Amino acid sequence: MDTLKTSLADHGDFQKILESMPRSDGRRVDEPRPIQITTKFTRHAQGSVLIESGNTQVICTAFVEDGVPGFMRGEGKGWLTAEYGMLPSSTMTRKKRSTAGKVDGRAQEIQRLIGRSLRAIVDLGKMGERTIWIDCDVIQADGGTRTASITGGFVALVLALRNLHENNKLKRIPITQYMSAISVGIFNNRTLLDLNYEEDRDAEVDLNVVMLDNHALIEVQGTAEGKPFTRLQFNEMLDFAEIGMLQNFVAQKNALDGYLIKK
Repeated sequence: MDTLKTSLADHGDFQKILESMPRSDGRRVDEPRPIQITTKFTRHAQGSVLIESGNTQVICTAFVEDGVPGFMRGEGKGWLTAEYGMLPSSTMTRKKRSTAGKVDGRAQEIQRLIGRSLRAIVDLGKMGERTIWIDCDVIQADGGTRTASITGGFVALVLALRNLHENNKLKRIPITQYMSAISVGIFNNRTLLDLNYEEDRDAEVDLNVVMLDNHALIEVQGTAEGKPFTRLQFNEMLDFAEIGMLQNFVAQKNALDGYLIKK
């Protein structure tokens, strides 16, 4: 029994040592990468941003078109959809460009996530019969491209809706809360917030969290890549995600010039 107690104590001490060790980029385990959002990054879209999360860079645009898909015509509701892609030089080895409308499975899964997440916080019934396209193009990837796309895509979406409102095409902006996303995972037996490529590549658990600024959840994607994770570890990852969201929401509000979404 004494041997067991000693072993457990040693394990606890070892965990503390692991958690105190800086990551490869010098961050604490619960520290997100610096985030910067530059608005009006392109000219023609009604909303556009460049979002930089550490070394990950994504251009997010929101383009408004009159009309909706055929299955929605006559309902008086709007639609929102998303597309996601990575430029050939966005990764260390050249990524083949998508051609002839072909989208690889990963990109398709990510753009569906982006679309679902953004539709969840828009009142489509107050958009009128128009479609908003959210395009997310990764120009440099270092992990977390899908979560950066959602966080930046949200700002681009609000800018596009603000444009419609200012041009008297909407009575009010049909969004009542901020929304953001961030990755969490377990790497080398440590829970880490906002994984970079090296950590994401070898993570034992990979979790992506989409959350509102009142901490309500939109979507949680979690996968055990190496070994199963416990409920306690899952709760810890969600706690870490909440920590990272605080920085994201501040960056979003700063990018929108302190603009308050009216409820």
